Amino acid sequence: MAKIAAATETSPGREVLARGAGWEVSDVRCTLGPRDRPFEEQHSGVSIAAVVAGTFQYRSSIGRELMTPGALLLGNAGQCYECGHEHGAGDRCVAFSYAPEFFDRLAFDAGAPRARFKVLRLPPLRALSPVLARVSSALARGSNAAWEELSVQLAARAVQVERGLSLQAASAEPGAVARVTRVVRMLERDPDSSPALRSLAREARLSLYHFLRVFQAVTGATPHQYVLRMRLRRAATRLVNEPEKILDVALDSGFGDVSNFNRAFRAEFGVSPRQYRRSS
Repeated sequence: MAKIAAATETSPGREVLARGAGWEVSDVRCTLGPRDRPFEEQHSGVSIAAVVAGTFQYRSSIGRELMTPGALLLGNAGQCYECGHEHGAGDRCVAFSYAPEFFDRLAFDAGAPRARFKVLRLPPLRALSPVLARVSSALARGSNAAWEELSVQLAARAVQVERGLSLQAASAEPGAVARVTRVVRMLERDPDSSPALRSLAREARLSLYHFLRVFQAVTGATPHQYVLRMRLRRAATRLVNEPEKILDVALDSGFGDVSNFNRAFRAEFGVSPRQYRRSS
């Protein structure tokens, strides 16, 4: 079974969760065990895979590592490798694959002049915990997750940690702030739209990486979080002022089903939509 980037879309155990220009993210489940013989594979693009469950041995010409939950598997485009399960069966990873040119740009913007990984693994480190928590949370949400944002954040954090670089404060020059403000006003005018991160960055005339950093520095949230909270605030107002069914409010607010809406609403306001309506 092709484990990370070398897998085809129809490979068993691999589900493509989202993709965009230059990136793709997949849920990779492996059921191999100690009796299964590993075979050589090749990363078709730059690969970063977050291990969610299980363990396996990851080997290439530059060494071998034991992959455990919370660790990041790193792979360069064209790199041959093999994965084995000598001590237990099965694992699950969230695998991000990047086109080399796209990854090079992200790495350069993140402060890494050379985007080629020198190690196979980043162990479970405190510096990685925030972004890995977002990956795990996104996996639970599936199609409702901000996968494009995560693909940028994970790539930047991986190259910074791998090279011992510190995450610098986001640039907040007046020109960048003005561009992000224009995007915020655009989102406020059309809260029902779901523009891709790439289109927002293009509107701000910033690279993906710099746009995401500056937007979060200026607003205190990522674009996905900002839009989500804006919709939840509008939904809360409707719950108090209008007699519509909660299901209708949820669907009109851009949620695919009422359970996702209930979960997001409770996380934001501390009570369920029904309790919020009654208390108000």
